[in-house]
Amino acid sequence: MSEYTKKKEALVKVCISAMLAALTCVATMVISVPSPLGGFVNIGDGFVLLTAWILGPVYGFAAAGIGSALADLFLGFTQYIPGTFLIKGLMAVAAVLIYRAFVKKSDKLHTVGFLTSGIAAELIMVGGYYLYAAVFLGKGFVVAIDSIPGNLVQGVFGLIIGIVVGEILLRSKVVKKFTPFDF
Repeated sequence: MSEYTKKKEALVKVCISAMLAALTCVATMVISVPSPLGGFVNIGDGFVLLTAWILGPVYGFAAAGIGSALADLFLGFTQYIPGTFLIKGLMAVAAVLIYRAFVKKSDKLHTVGFLTSGIAAELIMVGGYYLYAAVFLGKGFVVAIDSIPGNLVQGVFGLIIGIVVGEILLRSKVVKKFTPFDF
């Protein structure tokens, strides 16, 4: 592969990463419904998962973390920005590594890979926000338990959106047109 091709692919990956960060931010902000269990339900986590599966661990971490943190900034939840950046980034890394482990075994395991990696990522989200609220926001471990049910609901919605859109993208072969991606 020539040096020009490598630079071109890197530029494409950065541009797609920026676009997916923006989509994650918008998806988190636009459909944000208050949950009776606490917090908000949005489709942002679905885009965190898609970002991971499409971009891989490094660019996925950056795009998922930046897009989600920007949503917190724009929505006025500034106390959550550092936690969100780290939690959503770690979700992306876990999602893509687990997904790749399934697909490496067989090309027919895409759906199982989506489901398993999505569940693991959403559990990171629930646990991450619990610890962030308990330790960094000073709520304590008992009070922070209140965040778990709402985040579980959020995780389920994100998982559904991620899998549905992931399957559509996989079947349409849109993402395969970009050589830097492993999807």
